[in-house]
Amino acid sequence: MLTAQASPTTLRRTEPFPAAAVKQHRLTVNPSSLRPGRRPVIRAVISSGDSKAGVETTHKAVESNGALVSSSRSGGVSVRAVIRIRKKMKEKLFDKIEDQWDSFLNGIGKGISLQLVSQEAHLGKSDETFVRGWLPRISDNPYMVEYGADMVVPNDFGQPGAVVVTNFHEKEVFLMEIVVHGFKEPIFFTADTWIHSRKDNPESRIIFKNQAYLPSETPPGLKNLRHEELHRVRGDGKGERKMHERIYDYDVYNDLGNPDKDEELARPVVGGEERSYPRRCRTGRRPSLTDPDTESRIEKPDPVYVPRDETFEEVKQNTFSAGRLKAVLHNLIPLIVSTLASSDIPFTNFSDIDNLYNDDILLPKEAKKNHLLANLMDQVLNVGDNLLKYEIPAIIRRDRFSWLRDNEFARQTLAGVNPVNIELLKELPISSKLDPEIYGPPESAITRELIARELNGISVEEAMKNKKLFIIDYHDLLLPFIEKMNELPDRKAYASRTVFYFDQGILRPIVIELSLPPTSSSPRNKKIYTHGHGATSSWMWKLAKAHVCSNDAGVHQLVNHWLRTHACTEPYIIATHRQLSTMHPIYKLLHPHMRYTMEINALARQSLINGGGVIEACFSPGKYALEISSAAYESLWRFDREALPADLLHRGMAVEDPTMPGGVKLVIEDYPYAADALLIWAAIQELVESYVEHYYSEPNSISSDEELQAWWNEIKNVGHYGKRNELWWPNLNTQDDLSSILTTIIWTASGQHAAINFGQYPFGGYVPNRPTLMRKLIPQPGDSEYEKFLHNPEYTFLTSLPTQLQATKVMAVQDSLSTHSPDEEYLHQLDQIHRLSSNDPLVHKFFENFSVQLEEIERIINLRNKNVELTNRTGAGVPPYELLLPTSPPGVTGRGIPNSISI
Repeated sequence: MLTAQASPTTLRRTEPFPAAAVKQHRLTVNPSSLRPGRRPVIRAVISSGDSKAGVETTHKAVESNGALVSSSRSGGVSVRAVIRIRKKMKEKLFDKIEDQWDSFLNGIGKGISLQLVSQEAHLGKSDETFVRGWLPRISDNPYMVEYGADMVVPNDFGQPGAVVVTNFHEKEVFLMEIVVHGFKEPIFFTADTWIHSRKDNPESRIIFKNQAYLPSETPPGLKNLRHEELHRVRGDGKGERKMHERIYDYDVYNDLGNPDKDEELARPVVGGEERSYPRRCRTGRRPSLTDPDTESRIEKPDPVYVPRDETFEEVKQNTFSAGRLKAVLHNLIPLIVSTLASSDIPFTNFSDIDNLYNDDILLPKEAKKNHLLANLMDQVLNVGDNLLKYEIPAIIRRDRFSWLRDNEFARQTLAGVNPVNIELLKELPISSKLDPEIYGPPESAITRELIARELNGISVEEAMKNKKLFIIDYHDLLLPFIEKMNELPDRKAYASRTVFYFDQGILRPIVIELSLPPTSSSPRNKKIYTHGHGATSSWMWKLAKAHVCSNDAGVHQLVNHWLRTHACTEPYIIATHRQLSTMHPIYKLLHPHMRYTMEINALARQSLINGGGVIEACFSPGKYALEISSAAYESLWRFDREALPADLLHRGMAVEDPTMPGGVKLVIEDYPYAADALLIWAAIQELVESYVEHYYSEPNSISSDEELQAWWNEIKNVGHYGKRNELWWPNLNTQDDLSSILTTIIWTASGQHAAINFGQYPFGGYVPNRPTLMRKLIPQPGDSEYEKFLHNPEYTFLTSLPTQLQATKVMAVQDSLSTHSPDEEYLHQLDQIHRLSSNDPLVHKFFENFSVQLEEIERIINLRNKNVELTNRTGAGVPPYELLLPTSPPGVTGRGIPNSISI
């Protein structure tokens, strides 16, 4: 083999390379060495024709990669950097050609350059060295290739603390890792990042080694790079962001409407001074043509900008795309039928709903007469039954009639997909805080006398004293919007209150109040419903429960799911990247909990919560959905109450008890969500407290950490701008302060999101159990619909539900949102922390203990689900509560806690 000396003319032969492998050799001059004051460096470039050359793993490559050639200089230490790059899983022909060209460029030293940066300030960087090699070295992972770069550093170079990477290829590359050999032990530089092409951005990338440093502990040689890297990702707040960039900045929700397409799609800005809301990632697109306050839209399939490393990886993208295809096919038949019929088809009997889960697709008689439709259906059905039919949802898999029972209606407030709104009834009369001049008398129509009738002989006072009465109250949140909602086509809603009685371990609803805005003829426009014993009252009760479920579905989706997890977490992610260096220990702790969230939020703004999107089309609030979400943020959201124990205490569902997990004892012991959630919370809290104590052992180390303080200030004052003046924001001065803040953020992104997301299809996939909207008010004596109701109450009930197209559209989205991707990273997995903190055995021990705890929690939950005394988890036809089981296989499983809000 030939290697180049520093002299442009002297070549030295080193250990031999098999002659058969050498096709040709030639001398090249490295252009980067032709700089003033530097001698040109001549490299001997040798290429191979053996396509199978080089199959060693990374560690073997250190000894055997003799074909890798690099510049050297007299004296010093020879080191080798091995870089891992991930290829695409499915490559088009052009991509394969590009990859071959990239491999050739790397082979001749023209593709990717590296510079090592010493931790010592006075030693600076090594010479720029290009990654070189015969061919990519193949690892056990078929989608990962390895290259090497040999370089020489001075004897006093010390430890490298960073690598400067420049990509001279025409396209970006995904850099997984760099491992530098030649020092006392291998030094790891985990990247997991897209390296932009130099033609897109001439700046090089900085990759720091896998060691956490507080700002005050940063090695002298890395301080400037630490500041420089943070400055780069903040951007300047100007111009439209490009897809290759990784700029993290803030903006308001001004991209949901599309007035350029239709004035009916105009939507108000959410997140400004008038309608408070968390901030989203800035994209910088131009204003719309018809409204300067609205950002122009990007429609599918074009992507919405998020920083490059926030985008889905290929496995996730394939899973998400497959879900979209499934959704299209699920909706195709109702869409075709409704289009040809010029109207959306309602469900008219329960068989219509059952057929959604059958192998055979049944069409209405009118549709069968249409030859065009019949021919089209023959083509559609050829795609296969598994794509056209829905899986039977868990709620009816064991008992198809469970949804009709009062105790199941109540059980789902404790163990369903939205178990976070029930609260202890603390006072009577129940009163509204809305302006009585606008919304009528504040007193509820639910009186002591009404409640007393349902308590089987005990007094209301005794029931309240013994914490037996509970309530779900959506009155004040929804009533200001009901009049506007009911003016929308085929939308009818009330603002509901539901009172529950807990007796002998069973929770049941006893009174429902449904309110409309007051009118001149009816200043107290409130209706009361109880179970009753006659046929008419029983059907009225079923309709009242359906309206409550519709309220609950909207609040779940717009407040507890979208707002409290997705939208409120995005500012945490943006601030983490803008204010915490990737070397910062808190960045490393939070990093696994930020995966995919910004991408899924961007996709939601594009097709779920946007004007005319799925939420508006299929949920009761319609085009007022985000305004309701904003109202909830303004009146209800507090960071301090997003901590699980604080939330339970605030709702009266727990009392303080330092001997119990989370420091609280549940008022209803058989509260599956809360009981399991407290175990997860306590495990996260223990992990975080150990981690914080490890890195912040010195007095005042938290208050003096300028990056950490800037991070928290930005979250409060910029990311949650509308809440910047609130007094309830926690201080950040002590270990306890920081541990509490981090535990809340991690819990929100992991356990809280899992509990309210992955049950969407298992509970909502059967429309009568959880209708997302109602199309009719409950008929009253004297109404034109009342006689029809008396004649056929089932028809009235079913035609009040979402139409077939609305229902299947929601079911398809719920199915997609309830699906775990094959590349899901779960809370118990240690891969990320090992990769980010490879040299800290104590940190590894913290996470290994945490993983063991989660295994034990899974065992405990499984035992609870077999305990016959816990009737909210067991019994005839009762599905077990599994939403907070830490692990899950891919698919719609109704279980599993991912690290992050990844769907």
